[in-house]
Formats: sequence, structure tokens, C-alpha cells
Amino acid sequence: MIIHADAFEDLATPNGVMRTHLFRPAIEGRYPGVLLFSEIYQVTAPIRRLAAFIAGHGFCVAVPEVYHEYEEPGVVLRYDQPGTDRGNELKFTKPVAAFDADAAAVLDYLAEHPACSGGLATAGVCLGGHLAYRAALDPRVTAAACFYPTDIHSATLGAGKQDDSLARMGELAADTLFVWGRQDPHVPFAGRQAIRERLEEVGARYEWHEVNAAHAFLRDEGPRFDPALFVQATGWMIDLFRRTLRTIP
Repeated sequence: MIIHADAFEDLATPNGVMRTHLFRPAIEGRYPGVLLFSEIYQVTAPIRRLAAFIAGHGFCVAVPEVYHEYEEPGVVLRYDQPGTDRGNELKFTKPVAAFDADAAAVLDYLAEHPACSGGLATAGVCLGGHLAYRAALDPRVTAAACFYPTDIHSATLGAGKQDDSLARMGELAADTLFVWGRQDPHVPFAGRQAIRERLEEVGARYEWHEVNAAHAFLRDEGPRFDPALFVQATGWMIDLFRRTLRTIP
């Protein structure tokens, strides 16, 4: 499906204007909405390609700039040590409540967008995987795809490094996909085990995959990209969204 990928909106949030990039099918119609969260580097070229990939399967995809309070609109951090250091610094500077307010603002935007059918899902990678999970605590969200989400097991997201993501797992009503790289040092076996045990404890509806891959194996830039696993893992996501959001066959 051909898409439009050059639009953005500057959304109002309690913490300032947040630039949000929109990717949607070019054919007029109404499509389920997907809130896609980026890594710590904001809306990079690989994230834009991932958003376009999802939109091309029949979804209206919104990608916010997660550090809008701290960086100018349009800023993209580089995949190098200074960029990584800055992204990690801001991950532990921004309050969790601000991340949550951003998610609510984008979900509101999608729910009211004329190209959106009203069905809502979330997705994300790395930091974005955690944010996609937290956004899925919103009862409007039907499905969530969380790719190697960091900091859930350690409860260290945001200012003060004391998030409540595991504690709130009982609120999760969305069908949720978790995909992990077994060679990912950011979420070791014990961390993955803690998350899965909590999912079982609260009776969550979830799908769980562990693959032989490093962190960021979906990023189609750099040495860790695994194209075959990209096809497989994103296929799990599209299947989940089609099944739960009743989109095109």
C-alpha cells in the first residue's frame, strides 16, 4: 500500500509542544491508529522506515519526538557515543508522568484523526518498547507490540529511576506482544523472567518470543541488524494488529 510519510503535527502537552510525525496510507479511508515510540535517538531514519512499513500494511502511524521538552523540534540524535550518552541522559531526566502525558496526547490525536478508524494500538523499540507498554495501560488501546523494552524489569525509567511499570501490570487489558533478543545485555534472562512471571501473575493476554539476537536487531542500520528476524518479528506484530484491530486482510 502506498503511503503518505511527510506530515507532522505539533501537539500540545502539559510540558510543551511535541512534534509528532504521521505516516498513513495514501488511499482515502479510515485505518486503525498505531502510536509508535522510538528508541532514545528520537525519529531517526530507521524509525521512519519502520513507521512507513507499518503504515504500508494499512495503519495510521503517529511517531512522537520523545524528548521534545529538551531538544528542538526535528532533532535526531546520532547513533554514536555522544548521541547514545545524550539519549540515555534524557531517559533518566524526563519524569515518567511526562512520558505518560505524551502518550495520552498522541492517542487523543489518533482517536480524533479523520484517517483513523478509532481502533488504537501501540508499538516501540528499546525505550519505545517500554513506552508502548505503558501507553497500552490506557483502556482505549487494544494491542501493543513491545520490542526488547528496556527498564521494565529494573523499574528504572525516568527521573529518579523509580517507575511503576511492573506494579501496574494488572491494569494491562491490551493483547501484548513481547519480543526479546537473548543476547541483549540490557534485559538479561533474570529480567525477562521477572517480567514474564508478573504477566502470569496478573493473567495478562500476551505473546512472548525470544530470539537469538542482540539488542536493536530490528534497526536496519548498523552491525546488529538481522533482516530475517526483522521480517519474522514485524510479522508477529502485523498479525497481532490485524487480529485485534480487524484491519484489512
